[in-house]
Amino acid sequence: MKRLFSYIYPVTKTIDSKYSGTLEITWFNGKKHLNSENANYSYGSLQRILKFGLTKVDLDTINSVLVLGMGGGSVIETLRKDFNFNKPIEAVEIDPVVIEIAKTEFDITEDEHLKIHCIDASEFVKTNTKPFDLIIVDLYIDLTVPTQFLSTAFWDLVLKSKSTKGTIIFNASVKHSNHEKINTLVNYLKTKVFKVLVHENVNKTNTIVIASGL
Repeated sequence: MKRLFSYIYPVTKTIDSKYSGTLEITWFNGKKHLNSENANYSYGSLQRILKFGLTKVDLDTINSVLVLGMGGGSVIETLRKDFNFNKPIEAVEIDPVVIEIAKTEFDITEDEHLKIHCIDASEFVKTNTKPFDLIIVDLYIDLTVPTQFLSTAFWDLVLKSKSTKGTIIFNASVKHSNHEKINTLVNYLKTKVFKVLVHENVNKTNTIVIASGL
């Protein structure tokens, strides 16, 4: 019924989160989205943005994926349904409320091919010893990538979690005040990996950074 009504007007319920503030689960034009106050968190424009990044990766060569910032799990759905990717995925999400939303609203649950870690991404990469062929970094609060996730200290740890020829997709978000920091980070990554590509205004909003190789 909500799906039918959503073609006439959006149907929304709100959930409060310690980490993410007020979240909205909205039916719109027959589809369910997870949003923060100012940004789409999952299953809307964000899903299209990360799907764009995935089209730039040869997923046939990818045997393991790490998602830093799972949100509602839309990138996991995209990998499974749009790219038929059925290999192991590990997802990191600090917010237990969001993990529960992913489970109850979007059917994203652990199984033999998906492991979910409820932990801060910074802490996860500090202790991780497993190499991943693809790391998707999608860490932000509302419109902003928190400063710690733009630091070289954090990215050194992310790079250590990447397999030798692995790839990183970074959703650099839409906050223009971070533009200089993102440029600094891109220049730093160019000293660490074989190739760094920057795609601006993806879906007319976000910047996607793709880093790959040695």
